[in-house]
Amino acid sequence: MSFAQHMERYDKQACWQALESTDSSQVKMLLTKASLSPADFLLLLSPAAEVMLEPMAQKARLLTIKHFGRNILLYTPLYLSNYCVNHCLYCQFHSGKKIVREQLSLAEVAAEGKSIAATGIRHLLLLTGESCAHATPAYLSDCLRILRPYFASFGLEIYTLSVEEYAQMIKAGAESLTLYQETYHQESYAKLHLAGPKRDYFNRLDAAERACQAGMRRINIGALFGLAPWRQEAFWAGIHAYYLQKQYPATEIAISLPRVRSTQEGFTVPCPVSDKELVQILLALRLFLPQAGITISTRERAELRNSLLPLGVTSMSVGSKTTVGGYVAGEKKGCQQFPIADERLIGEIKEMIRRQGYQPVMKDWPNMAAEKSS
Repeated sequence: MSFAQHMERYDKQACWQALESTDSSQVKMLLTKASLSPADFLLLLSPAAEVMLEPMAQKARLLTIKHFGRNILLYTPLYLSNYCVNHCLYCQFHSGKKIVREQLSLAEVAAEGKSIAATGIRHLLLLTGESCAHATPAYLSDCLRILRPYFASFGLEIYTLSVEEYAQMIKAGAESLTLYQETYHQESYAKLHLAGPKRDYFNRLDAAERACQAGMRRINIGALFGLAPWRQEAFWAGIHAYYLQKQYPATEIAISLPRVRSTQEGFTVPCPVSDKELVQILLALRLFLPQAGITISTRERAELRNSLLPLGVTSMSVGSKTTVGGYVAGEKKGCQQFPIADERLIGEIKEMIRRQGYQPVMKDWPNMAAEKSS
């Protein structure tokens, strides 16, 4: 049974009605339970849970320390290419935009890697626009080979692949995959993705599972919050992670919580998510999925990232550039995929983490969560 089929097992109308009919006493009772069901998770996302955020935060903090210790994995993204064949209304790289399209040569990849490694970072996330004709699996394999001397572990955030292609990436050295569904709301998905292979909702929905089947060690999923009603998006993202944990217990599952932004070109966020609502999403996910990693990226401003850190976060991006080859050439390399809100240097973020009583971890390694909870 695929995750798409699993979603059909839920009575969506009953779920959304339950959100509105919950009261705070029901939420309070959930905080005494050792483990939570999907129905419990839904209640934590309800309007009634808004008055319970403080006790939710206290339990979320303890659960995170229990399963992950006080370790915060730091990673840096490296954009290899911005060629894209998809037309996604919210993205600055979409195929309809008149921007300079670039792809790093292998020599440039090595230079970027060397520059990032000099900061002490040992976990690198490689990103591309979604064009398999440009950033081919062979090109990605070569990039991983070139970068291997500089880093301990690698993640990918690229277009969707087949099981066999994910296996090829693993063989080349990739250990993790980040893949957002963007929105789990099928009607909104169709309106936002106007052309290209990404328009296939179900192909994207099943891609994380294909990576699990290929043997990817860590899968990081999520919604791009703001594209559809946040409670529904958070529920399906959590259920997706829950499903993958159950189906693929050997794979470490994590969730990212990015928020989409409006653009100068006319895209307006359909369903804005406030800071308080983002906190509720984070806490509900941590209580429901105590062993899932949770990532907060540099999309969020520094003050908010500081505040979110002890609530359940296990990894953070640092020193991010969202232009192709932005570390050596800087902003001269062209268009950002999205603006960076937290521009602090890596040393500043490490110091912030230590001040809060946590330990910055500069590299990923197998079964990190399991090792730190033992």
